[in-house]
Amino acid sequence: MDLAYTEQQDAFRAEVRAWLEQNVPAEPLPSFDTEEGFRLHRDWERKLNEGRFGMVTWPEALGGRGCDLIEWLIFEEEYYRAGAPARVNQNGIFLLGPTLMEYGTEAQKARFLPKMATGEEIWAQGWSEPNAGSDMAAIRSKAVRDGDHYVISGQKTWSTRAVWADWTFGIFRTDPESSRHRGLTFILVPLDAPGVTVRPIPQLDGLPGFAEIFFDEVRVPVENRLGEEGMGWNVAMATAGFERGLMLRSPARFQETARRLVQLYRDNRAAADIDPTVREAVMRAWMDAEAYTLNTYMTASRLIKGGKIGAESSTNKIFWSELDQQMHETALSILGARAELKPHSVGAEGVGRWLDGFLFSQAGPIYAGTNEIQRNIIAERMLGMPRA
Repeated sequence: MDLAYTEQQDAFRAEVRAWLEQNVPAEPLPSFDTEEGFRLHRDWERKLNEGRFGMVTWPEALGGRGCDLIEWLIFEEEYYRAGAPARVNQNGIFLLGPTLMEYGTEAQKARFLPKMATGEEIWAQGWSEPNAGSDMAAIRSKAVRDGDHYVISGQKTWSTRAVWADWTFGIFRTDPESSRHRGLTFILVPLDAPGVTVRPIPQLDGLPGFAEIFFDEVRVPVENRLGEEGMGWNVAMATAGFERGLMLRSPARFQETARRLVQLYRDNRAAADIDPTVREAVMRAWMDAEAYTLNTYMTASRLIKGGKIGAESSTNKIFWSELDQQMHETALSILGARAELKPHSVGAEGVGRWLDGFLFSQAGPIYAGTNEIQRNIIAERMLGMPRA
């Protein structure tokens, strides 16, 4: 593996760094789980698009730059280095976007991708249901064909970004006689359609990061179907592969957390060294973040050469989710009682960011398919082990 960057890649890095230095907000934006923060993050997505950085891997005609995955990794490294705002449309640009590239018609790509890149349309996930969380094959929400429309009834839950989003994507049962992963269809649904009700769900910090979505005979044009009818499971698994394996959690995210952790240790070394395991945990965090980065570069190189993301995406998902937890647990160990301060508490002085990260990291082993399910996938599909 050649780890040297080309002149073109170095030039791209310099361009990204210069643009971000001039355009990243001087102060952090409010959480996008608030109405004001959501609006400001949408504005940021628009500014990114003006700089042609909305989604750099997409074709230029669809709002991108036509970059390869190595250049995307370079962009992500500079993005996190600059402390730029979190991507409020991550469900769209990192998950649905690549899926549209693979399964969408030319008309669907032209309709949805440019508005996704600008932040004009923000997307929510519509996977889980009350009785179908990690087991998506147990989905019961149905879509009945009625001429050139589907009539959707049912409920989705734990829908990320759904409170203020414009659209959701999910799979619905179009064959009432089917079971498990058969007879499911991937459909794009506008959240302002008649019959749609969105109810916020507070997360650990009290903010509405999730929502329930109720569908009461919602009519959606057949042209909003992604892929063939009854083949939604295959489309959804492609989306899940992007979520677990590469784009949703770029290695730069964890490299930046590891750098902050090293600095936190240095700033509090006298107290941290009272427990010798803390120093070891900090070193392990840095090494694991670098290992994940190298593995992702290897995956990106394979995809550039025509490879696919397969069941091994489950190993990535377990690794980055548990790494995120371990780094934040180590930070809280270093901070001691100060770790309980929220970001805007008196005397927090930036410490509260670690508590926010710790709380969010607890969701990592759950979303994108629980780590228990991922271990089953690894055992069955990678190692060829029999079902218990």
